[in-house]
Amino acid sequence: MAKRGHGEGGIDERGENVFRLRWRANGRRHTKTFRGTKAEARKELRALTTAVDTGEHVDPSKITVSQWIDQWIAAGAPGRKKQKVGQRTLERYEELLRVHVKPKLGDKILQKLKATEIDELYGELEQKLAPMTVNHVHRCFNSALSTAERKGMLASNPMTRIEQLPSAGESDHGLALDEADLKTLVNGFKPSATMYAPVAVDASTGVRRNELLAFWWTDFDPEKKTLKVERALEVTKKFGIRYKAPKTWRGKRTIALDDGTVALLLTEREKYQRLTAGIPDGADASNVDFTRIKLPDGALIFPGAPAAGEDFDLTKPRDPSTFSKRFRKGADALGFAGFEFHHLRGTHATLLLDKGVPVHTVAERIGDDPAVLLRNYAKRKRKQTADTSVASVINTISAGIFES
Repeated sequence: MAKRGHGEGGIDERGENVFRLRWRANGRRHTKTFRGTKAEARKELRALTTAVDTGEHVDPSKITVSQWIDQWIAAGAPGRKKQKVGQRTLERYEELLRVHVKPKLGDKILQKLKATEIDELYGELEQKLAPMTVNHVHRCFNSALSTAERKGMLASNPMTRIEQLPSAGESDHGLALDEADLKTLVNGFKPSATMYAPVAVDASTGVRRNELLAFWWTDFDPEKKTLKVERALEVTKKFGIRYKAPKTWRGKRTIALDDGTVALLLTEREKYQRLTAGIPDGADASNVDFTRIKLPDGALIFPGAPAAGEDFDLTKPRDPSTFSKRFRKGADALGFAGFEFHHLRGTHATLLLDKGVPVHTVAERIGDDPAVLLRNYAKRKRKQTADTSVASVINTISAGIFES
């Protein structure tokens, strides 16, 4: 048993990585069961006693679901790995819980929250929200309650006793275009000076939209014919549009480029070098050494257009949402109604797999998990080709088996 001085509280060991925390607040004694390491227990006790000193202390037996959600969000919404989530994800979690959980369960005492009350909430949400949204609500609410259980705020997580987990429904993996349709789509954007190049590069690389719009010219190596994925854009309410590192180790990668994409990017770079050097469009630049024209640090391959009255800033990113809307409008006009920008990524992966490129190679190229890639590929192909290709193969095999 380890104790601390009077007024600082104390820690009693109750089992392996199980401790009872003791402290005083407003003349009353409080206790709390904590699961974790001894160091984590000390940290938790310090947080509790500090809250007493600052007047922010809430008796664990009286804390509401709403109060706990606020604490969890303020702590960065840590999950099983005790790591904070990204800013955009944090804002999404806060919105989901504030809009869909707090109105019905916010006033409930956290320690008295019942599984039947969560079942009732999910039943109501399923009547008015898409299955995917309800599933997202469940995932972040469950993470919040799991953290409360880990910190000893809950004896057990009521989520383990709910009747049925909300289904995510059928995800939209999009129909993969064949080579002819992909060519038609990409070439259809040629009249647009700002959309053709990014659409063509995405079709030939399969990168995510926010990776594409975060490419710097320093990521492009025309000699090695590669593009490095080092960062992605993140759109947040608190900080606006900013850069972030790839989510996983798979995200940071180097992509091999074909000759056509290299040539396109060299043309794009020369356009911005002309702009930087003040060379008018159409002016003869045959005597210009473009290798001596340096673009500014952080110059984007696909920068955002300047607002009215502003100078062109090569380091200003495009707004991802506006970019997607422009693509969707253009795709609709070309006869590809419902085709979203992220479907280019699926199309790229599907075409490579159809050509016999190994799954692990394609997954490495697009920065995805091989198992996820195969699952999504199977769903896209099921929708696109039904069983006609399988039937053709079976007919060929059967012809050999039953040949007289």
